[in-house]
Amino acid sequence: MTLTLWMHPFSSFCQKVLIALYENGTAFQPRLVRLELPEERAALAELWPLARFPVLQDGDRVIAESSIIIEYLDRAHPGPAPLVPPDALELRFMDRVFDLWVQGPMQAAVADALAPPDQRSPARVERGRQDLATTYRWLNTRLAGRDWAAGAGFSMADCAAAPALFYAHWLQPIPAELPVLAGYFRRLMARPSVARAVDEARPWRHLHPIPPAADLP
Repeated sequence: MTLTLWMHPFSSFCQKVLIALYENGTAFQPRLVRLELPEERAALAELWPLARFPVLQDGDRVIAESSIIIEYLDRAHPGPAPLVPPDALELRFMDRVFDLWVQGPMQAAVADALAPPDQRSPARVERGRQDLATTYRWLNTRLAGRDWAAGAGFSMADCAAAPALFYAHWLQPIPAELPVLAGYFRRLMARPSVARAVDEARPWRHLHPIPPAADLP
């Protein structure tokens, strides 16, 4: 039975799942969801009442949340490259770091830019920028000696890292004085599965409310 991924190509969390699917050549049917269209939002809400993507539909099974979807794919539809090996504590930790401490501060700035003028908070955005700068420095140390986020092999943590760092770099460029993190970002962007997800999102870049602060792939 065909897997269906309810998604939008510009969404970082959807890209996280797309990279996992592309890594293993897993066949699936993309289902574009434009949340601004009531009928498409309603169709997604029938599967997942919070109406947030990505959502994976596998027959009668509905799986939400990007990390859980990737773990499900690794178990139910394994490919030649396992993305969540059995001993995965460091991998899951790094996955959380990218989702919470790279995505989170970045999304705070985006949400603020989209908010009505009377609801914006420059102080909140600045706190997010400071958190992101702290995370960048921590990653530069943590990733030393590693090819990929959790070690030598590409994993779910790297699926999380690629879109998180892409959009974070868009907002707050990775400093040149953090060469380990900068090198890791270049390796991610050169990965075929990541490059494909980035390229598929290119037509939607006009949706971002903040002009890019850095050159992007």
